Amino acid sequence: MVSSSCIFLTELESATFTDCRKITVFWCCLWEQEQESQPSALLRMLCMQTQLFQTLLPWQILRPSNSEGAGKVSLLKKVPALKDGDFTLAECTAILLYLSRKYNTPDHWYPSDIQKRAQVDEYLSWHHANIRANAPKTMWIKVLIPLFTGQPLPSEKLQEVMEGLSTSLKQFEERFLQDKAFIIGSEISLADLVAIVELMQPVGVGCDIFEDRPRLMEWRRRVEDAVGKELFFQAHEMILNIKELSNIQIDPQLKEHLAPVLMKMLK
Repeated sequence: MVSSSCIFLTELESATFTDCRKITVFWCCLWEQEQESQPSALLRMLCMQTQLFQTLLPWQILRPSNSEGAGKVSLLKKVPALKDGDFTLAECTAILLYLSRKYNTPDHWYPSDIQKRAQVDEYLSWHHANIRANAPKTMWIKVLIPLFTGQPLPSEKLQEVMEGLSTSLKQFEERFLQDKAFIIGSEISLADLVAIVELMQPVGVGCDIFEDRPRLMEWRRRVEDAVGKELFFQAHEMILNIKELSNIQIDPQLKEHLAPVLMKMLK
């Protein structure tokens, strides 16, 4: 499955590479708007909540400029990406773990206790083939694919995705949440952050997956409180206003590039 961060591949392919001595996290904006992809929003929440922004240089938005050196940011040509001296790293989860280990973030994010850390790792492994495999597709079906192709998808396609997501949510509640406050216990962890940014995507396109799921709703409220409501909604501003993208003008070449990529993601 193609990562949703690949949707904005052209942002990275045409980015200007800037050398720096401190760690720089490169992220993407959506076309010319000051809005983030969900993986970028996830990293921003962690860095703001743990004060890592005092250590990191300001994040650099990857905009169309010139392509020289772009491959030095990420050989995978994906965002978000990280540069620490001569070391570069792609993939959001890998960056989260790297920052947590390097800067000794508060223990609850990625616990030093080997069993609790293993629980975080377990969820991160499960997440990609379950929550992430279904939740983002609601956004592609209801907003992005119609925007880039000019054609709505049949309602059966959304129903199929929602059925798959419902199965994943049932497993999420029964296997991971159970009767706990957060995924690994009484404190928030990276696992909760990774989960919430995906589960807010259906909400942004009008599929309120938290309705009629009281345990899931209470967990979401606890995550909001732990992160801070202002930061939480700032990080999800783009996804909660995703429908507004239908009013923007998109470069025809970008449409031509991304339409087949989006369609491929649904297969």
